[in-house]
Amino acid sequence: MDYNHLQDELRRIENDVVVGERRLAELEATVAEMKREKLDFTEREVELEAMRESQRLRQQERLRILSLLQR
Repeated sequence: MDYNHLQDELRRIENDVVVGERRLAELEATVAEMKREKLDFTEREVELEAMRESQRLRQQERLRILSLLQR
């Protein structure tokens, strides 16, 4: 792969990771608030688990790109 292309991809995925972390924190706060208020949070918790998995995949992609750039 082209070094410049990898750098572009790294910038994109790093931005995605930051945005994902922010969204995760917001949803975690929402779930915590719902728990405190004794509301049904099961739907939000399923959404939260899906977001965590997506974030894990983004982080793996970031590490993959970093590895390619170090070759």
